This record gives sequence, structure tokens and C-alpha cells, in this order.
Amino acid sequence: MIPLILYDITSKLERKYWSPNTAKPRFVLGYKGLPFRIEWVEYPDIAPRMKAIGARQNRLLDGRDAYTLPVLNDPNTGALITDSWEIAEYLEKTYPKKPIFSNKSKGLIRAFDAVLINLLRPVSKFPILRASEILSERSAEYYITAREEGLKEKLSEFSPEGPKREEHWVNLEQIFSTSREWYDKEEGKWLMGDTFSYADIITAAGLFWLKSVLHGDEWEKIAGWHDGRWARLLADVEKECNGV
Repeated sequence: MIPLILYDITSKLERKYWSPNTAKPRFVLGYKGLPFRIEWVEYPDIAPRMKAIGARQNRLLDGRDAYTLPVLNDPNTGALITDSWEIAEYLEKTYPKKPIFSNKSKGLIRAFDAVLINLLRPVSKFPILRASEILSERSAEYYITAREEGLKEKLSEFSPEGPKREEHWVNLEQIFSTSREWYDKEEGKWLMGDTFSYADIITAAGLFWLKSVLHGDEWEKIAGWHDGRWARLLADVEKECNGV
């Protein structure tokens, strides 16, 4: 089998990985045991590079179309897929061994994904601020400009120390309290009890993002919530996905 190619956003971190959106297909590929390699891309190069390989644009939350990552190239079938959800659907259909949408759960997991995105949106400025610190100078400049335009606010106003940052912490902890209630509905460590699913990958991708971009003491604060539940969940998902 020819290794699949996953296009990911590079950073200054040792392993380079940090993006939650690209983490999702990486976890799926690892879980299904599919061979793949990473093609690293700087932010300013995403549009020209994706255009050059024939990838389609993605519809953003504000309605605009833009070239985004992740993009997956499967040389075994000739498929070129944009967007983490569509990649998950493609991998499930094309490589059904070790399913991520068991028991006809795709619709429910899609709803779970949408709800989680809406919960995270009000606090996203904090990790977005931190993400700007781990990118190369070229990528950081592009990333900051795009985020300032999209959020209609200067980077320095995203999550300054003081009341605004404290509000973000309060809201973030509430999100994890809500997530704990969801996970507690079934016995077992996964959202669907003993059945691992794409819902756990979605949760872990968000945790991976926070662990990658936040300062060490900030991540440790989250890791300590609910008796260390979220650090364990991330570790469990990474193990389930063969440590990718």
C-alpha cells in the first residue's frame, strides 16, 4: 500500500504538530493503522500549494471560501480530500476496518462536533493568542493578520492578563465540566462507553491543541481538572491511535 499524504501546518515545536484540525485525520490514520507521511506547509504557502495540487477550497464559518488544511492525498485511489470531517468520512468508507462511526453514530457525532465548536468559540481567543507564539515569523505574521481580520480585534486584545483572561479560564473550565457530564453518561473511558469513536478523536484533538500551544503551567492547570481526567483521555486516545 502506498502511504497516504497528509498536509499539515508546521510550527517551531519539536514535533511540529499543533493544529487540532489536522490532528483529527492524523489520529484516524493512526487508529486504522494506515501508512502515511506528513507534508509540512507554512501558513502563507497553504493557498498556492493547495491550488497547485488541485485541492478544493473549504467553506469558512463566516461564509468565505479559502484554501485550508488538512488536505489528504490518497495515491492508492487518486482521492484528494479537504476538511477534517470529510477526510474522516472518506477514510471510514474506503478503509472500513476499525470503524470510527460505529452503530450508525455519524449523525450524532456530527452534532457533537458542532456543539463542541460552539462551546469553544467564546474562549478560542486565548489559545489562538498562544498559537501565534509557536509559529515561524512568516506564518505568525500571516496567522495574526488573518485572525485579527476575522475576529475584528487586535491580537493584544484577544486575551490580555486580567478580567478577560480570567473569564476565559472560567468558561474553559465550564466546558470541561459539561464534557465530563457527557462522558459520565456511560460506563467506560470513551464517550460511547467501551466503544472508541470519532467523538473521542474530536475531544482529544482539542486537548492536543491546548497542550501544544498553551504555556506549560497553563496546560498543567487543565490537566489537573477533574482528577486528571483530560490528560488521561488525551494519552488514551494517542495510545489507541498508535502514538501518532
